[in-house]
Amino acid sequence: MKLSILMPVYNEEVRVADAVKQALDVNYPTETELVIVDDGSRDRTAEILNGLHDERIRVVLHPRNKGKGAAIRTAVEHATGDYMVILDADLEYDPQDIPKLLEPVLDGRATVVYGNRTFGSHSSFSFWYVMGNKAVTTAANMLYNCYLGDLETCFKLMPVELYRSLQIRSAGFGMEAEVTGKLLRNRHRPYEVPISYRARTREEGKKITWKDGVEALWILSRERVRKPSHKR
Repeated sequence: MKLSILMPVYNEEVRVADAVKQALDVNYPTETELVIVDDGSRDRTAEILNGLHDERIRVVLHPRNKGKGAAIRTAVEHATGDYMVILDADLEYDPQDIPKLLEPVLDGRATVVYGNRTFGSHSSFSFWYVMGNKAVTTAANMLYNCYLGDLETCFKLMPVELYRSLQIRSAGFGMEAEVTGKLLRNRHRPYEVPISYRARTREEGKKITWKDGVEALWILSRERVRKPSHKR
């Protein structure tokens, strides 16, 4: 198996070098590539990425900012792996957890794996952020009669071809809900494993807002009423 780690980046000059180093320093049980999409950054992100030299890295540039969903769509187009996982460049997630996501796949227990965050006072962005995440996740559980623990997790691991077949159209953070809605609608139940997490503050560059939560609820409802594509 070959794993494609997809990293969308937007104005992360302070963190992107560390994020890339952390991702490459992990001892993965599979062959790995890192596909980075600079989504129209206006700071020194592109310059920093151009200075990285590792045969596992592939960098793609967006001339203007299009959103996380669009960046992942571009990354998937350039991915050459069998499986993919999304890893943001904001250092909120620990790439050392990625091998844990791979275990149930390599053992034949799962096809889709989500990293389930445990929120605590030292790791959560705010009370309302956690409640918003729980509200969106609860809505998905009710709409699709399942029991997910963390819909908005960045760590979503699945076959590259499966992601391509979902035809995700959401350009921004709504892609998280669209991916999950389409997976559940087509009877792909994610296998969840616990992961570590440390949210950054708004001052540190946190970008998601309550409007993204409202959009996620709309997308989940929209996908629920559509017919399954029967692609398994």
